[in-house]
Amino acid sequence: MTEASLKVAIIGSTGYGGVELIRILLQHPQVEIASVISASSAGEPIAAGYPHLNEIMCDTLDGVDPKEIASKAELVFTATPTGVSAKLVPQLLAEGLKVIDLSGDFRLKDSSDYVKWYKHDPVDEDALEQAVYGLCEWYGEQVQGQSFISNPGCYATAALLGMAPILKAGLIDPDSVIIDAKSGVSGAGRGVNLGVHFSELNENFKAYKVNAHQHTPEIEQVLSELHGKPVTLTFTPHLVPMTRGIMCTMYAKLKAQVSNEDLVKLYQEQYAGRRFVRIRPAGTYPATKEVYASNYCDIGFSVDERTNRVTILSVIDNVMKGAAGQAVQNLNVMMGWEESTGLLFTPVYP
Repeated sequence: MTEASLKVAIIGSTGYGGVELIRILLQHPQVEIASVISASSAGEPIAAGYPHLNEIMCDTLDGVDPKEIASKAELVFTATPTGVSAKLVPQLLAEGLKVIDLSGDFRLKDSSDYVKWYKHDPVDEDALEQAVYGLCEWYGEQVQGQSFISNPGCYATAALLGMAPILKAGLIDPDSVIIDAKSGVSGAGRGVNLGVHFSELNENFKAYKVNAHQHTPEIEQVLSELHGKPVTLTFTPHLVPMTRGIMCTMYAKLKAQVSNEDLVKLYQEQYAGRRFVRIRPAGTYPATKEVYASNYCDIGFSVDERTNRVTILSVIDNVMKGAAGQAVQNLNVMMGWEESTGLLFTPVYP
């Protein structure tokens, strides 16, 4: 590390998002991990819970103490369960720390929506006012130089990157949007519960939180901003028996006559210069394996002239582009560094 390295702390280092942040930041040329933190495992070596870090990271996990964190670090990633960051982030900001929050507690600008969808007490209004939504492909200019970034949700990232350009271009009926989403089980975190028990999940495929998932208002909030009018959609998530990956298959009614080639051109122009969005040629469609362990989002299309509908397919790795990778992308943009620094992982295949 150089003397100019930014010192960062990771709260929630024993979760999947936290340990993925460690994997990325250990080889980031402008970052030094100053503290790995866990409320439940403080005092234990991080490699005790994650043996793959043996002889790579020997740090002992610190407890959650904002003043102690501020004495070691300049920026904090909060990869915590929902509801924890809501209480913790205002304390971290008060200590003068920069914060990138992965929890979702500060994504919704209307705190009453947060209470409705997340089932927690309202978040601190001052902190909510400071939070910048960190979908860099659309809000990168707002992220630059900020002190507090709210990292987008995994489903929301895949859905928004896939749906936003065609909606903003006015080519679809905004009331016709349906998002059919599937995620690997790592999206549920490392905690043990019946829903992710091997014998319950293996050789199974199920929907959950039907019409009640907390990423619904997040997707609607951003699409409404881009459209300039309220957008209401149907969003159904599914759990599939794989470790990583999200696929959003999205449907909408077309308002204008367009071809697959027209959409490829539209999306290529919208995401020109955006390193992590890859647009598939007409007639080809992305798969989750093709972005595995990377920060890429791959998008493909199919216009159905028979029904006058379009199908949009968007895939990401939920732990990378849907969480830790995007958080580091936000870090880079926030700090004025090259956006792809430390993130140019080639997808793992097979």
